[in-house]
Amino acid sequence: EKKKWFKKLTWWRYGFLTVCFVIVAGNPFLNYHWDINFVQGWFQSIGVGNLWVVSPLEGLESILTAKFFYMPSLVGMVVPVVTALLMGRVFCSWMCPIEFLSLLTDKLLGLLPKVGDKLKYRPDLIRLPKRTLWFALVAELLLTMVLGYPLFVWWSPPGLVGREIMFYAFYKIITVEVFIVIFVLLLNLPTRRFFCRYLYPLGALLALIGKKRQLVLRFHEEKCVNCGLCDKKCPMGISPSKGECQTVYSWNCFECYETCPTKAFEIIWRDRGRLLN
Repeated sequence: EKKKWFKKLTWWRYGFLTVCFVIVAGNPFLNYHWDINFVQGWFQSIGVGNLWVVSPLEGLESILTAKFFYMPSLVGMVVPVVTALLMGRVFCSWMCPIEFLSLLTDKLLGLLPKVGDKLKYRPDLIRLPKRTLWFALVAELLLTMVLGYPLFVWWSPPGLVGREIMFYAFYKIITVEVFIVIFVLLLNLPTRRFFCRYLYPLGALLALIGKKRQLVLRFHEEKCVNCGLCDKKCPMGISPSKGECQTVYSWNCFECYETCPTKAFEIIWRDRGRLLN
């Protein structure tokens, strides 16, 4: 039986990504034109009322460069760290503006006549070892300590999306740093989510924090008919049909859960049992 659209987790994910993007994109205009400042900043450091949330990687780099613990920064990291501990790398799959733009690109490619489906779920032309992600995180932190500057504050693609929109809202300019965002999106053409899979240090840190996350997908091999749909549609290039949806490389987007025709996946809270199947 085909699910109604509002019962599909993927549509809830698309909707949540859209809401997050609208907040990031619309907030600078609200700040500038109507002086509405309840929400300030973007995903590197965003304030909602009196609550400030700081990206764990930016916070960590600030500590490494300043060589002391700044309490507001530590408090600001609590929300994303606890979220990652419980649900894994869901910022990347459910909130990140880069994922919103990447998903939008996939949807537009899927609309092309005759070749749309092939482009939307295109095979990977470039594959690197999964552990490349950990080298990206180590390299980022080492460079930060050597240079004495929090690099990710400057070049973070999700942060740049918000920053470029802010520059346009306030000063009507776009800086050259927008080409970093464009480059990251172009990397999706040979391999879907290439940057997110292999080069994103914040994603690596969140994945590491969420290695023993509570929210996981359980794969029932006995229900699998080896159709390969889950592997084909996984944006992260892992193999859910081999149980990789429970590994540190999964970002809990639940595409495989929605795709499987035999319901071989179920969403569970590790200590409480089944949530959805």
